[in-house]
Formats: sequence, structure tokens, C-alpha cells
Amino acid sequence: MFPFIFFVRMGVVRTYLKAIFEKGSNSILILPMPISGKLAKYNSKRDFKKTSEPKGAVKRKKSKNSIFVVQKHQASHLHYDFRLEVGGVLKSWAVPKGPSKNSKDKRLAVMTEDHPIEYAKFQGEIPEGEYGGGRVEIWDSGAYESEKSMKSAVRDGQIEIELFGKRLKGKYALIRTKIGGNSKNWLLIRMKE
Repeated sequence: MFPFIFFVRMGVVRTYLKAIFEKGSNSILILPMPISGKLAKYNSKRDFKKTSEPKGAVKRKKSKNSIFVVQKHQASHLHYDFRLEVGGVLKSWAVPKGPSKNSKDKRLAVMTEDHPIEYAKFQGEIPEGEYGGGRVEIWDSGAYESEKSMKSAVRDGQIEIELFGKRLKGKYALIRTKIGGNSKNWLLIRMKE
């Protein structure tokens, strides 16, 4: 007889589970199912039994307004996480010096993994020893508009948006660069009005 093979979806895979149960001539092999989808990387980096961060899922758009959030994150180094709602997730960039209101400033923004939409409301302490351990607080949030399809803009590496936040208002651009030979490096720039 052939063994039965089952794939089990695991939210956090730290080690590969491999269990063989034998009963007579039948075997059952349990292997982890590969995590796929937009939030796979986000989910694989977190132990949701230890952190209060939202697990979340990809959300279908219910309103015509897209949201943005900037979270001040005191992890191993203070930085600001700049997040834009795109395609049911929050596209995310770590901005070491934070967004600037001055159009002469060009701020490094390192693209990170997508986050669930629910993360836009997250504030609190990520336990030490967990990925991103440290304090997270909402620094600014609001709606944004883009004249171009955001999926295309992200793919093309040239995003132009208008922010309607409490602190950040006006037009901003995120431009993908090859700084340090890394395509995850972008520049966040306040555009001249």
C-alpha cells in the first residue's frame, strides 16, 4: 500500500514537522504545507502565541479611500514604518530618519514584508526576542490618493501619492533605487507643490 501524505498549513514554521505513523501496512506522513500568499513572510516571522501583533488576512477593499499609516518603532534601532494599503495588504517600508515635510530631503526607505490591514491600528509592545521586538506607536495615519494604479506603481518602482494625514499632508513619492545594490532600497521624498 502507498503511504497517505497530508500537508498541514502552519502559521509559523520554525522547524519542519515530519511525523510518520505506522498502522499495519499503511503509513501517514505529515509535512508542513508551504506558506504562500502576500502575508506568508509576515506570518513566518512571528510567533502569535507570544506577540499581540495581528495575524490578519488579505482584505478585499470595502471603501474607495485607501489608508496609510506611519508607526514609530523603537526596535533595535528607532525607525518609522511607512505603510500604504495596496491590494488588500499594507505595503511597508522602514524609514530610519522618518518622513520629512521638506522637499529637499531624500529619506532612505527600505521595503519590508507586507503587513495585514489590521496592523494599521496596532500599537503596543512586541516582546523582546521576537522579530521587531520593541515599542510601536502610531505617529500618523489617514487616507491617500494616487492617480496611477498602485499595483503598477509598486511594480514599476515609482509611487506618487497625496497624503491626507494629521501630520503628513501633500504629495510624496517613493522611488526604487539601486542604493547599495539592493532593490529593496527606495527613497521617500516630499514633492514640491
